[in-house]
Amino acid sequence: MNPEDFFTPEEEQRIVNAIRQAEKNTSGEIRVHLESKNKDKPTLNYVWQVFEAIGMRETKQANGVLFYIDINHRMFSIVADEGINKVVPKDFWEAITKIVTGGFKQGKYADALEQGVLKVGEQLKQYFPYQNDDVNELPDEISKH
Repeated sequence: MNPEDFFTPEEEQRIVNAIRQAEKNTSGEIRVHLESKNKDKPTLNYVWQVFEAIGMRETKQANGVLFYIDINHRMFSIVADEGINKVVPKDFWEAITKIVTGGFKQGKYADALEQGVLKVGEQLKQYFPYQNDDVNELPDEISKH
């Protein structure tokens, strides 16, 4: 399946709106990336390469979060920059992963991503609160490859 066709335009807009809403709570930067080009199941190292390739390391506070979905292999991964991983509890990402994968198993991909993104925004508020002079450092749109 082509990443361009994975979500309806309405679903895609809901996810982008969730990213924007979540980023009103936190100075953290959240991105969603869809991919379908891999012949083999991507490794975590590959997900980190995508993280770097789409500019996630460019945040001032090292507080970028990537929701990565490989459509062909039905694989989901969430990774975050070192600024976040230094301060969040160890089970932080497990809870988000459960929300997202639970929705995916029901075929509710957009709903699951929307919930996961909003939850990340809520949780990151305590570690990286939104600042009045906050600048949106990364695009909110879903990246696709």
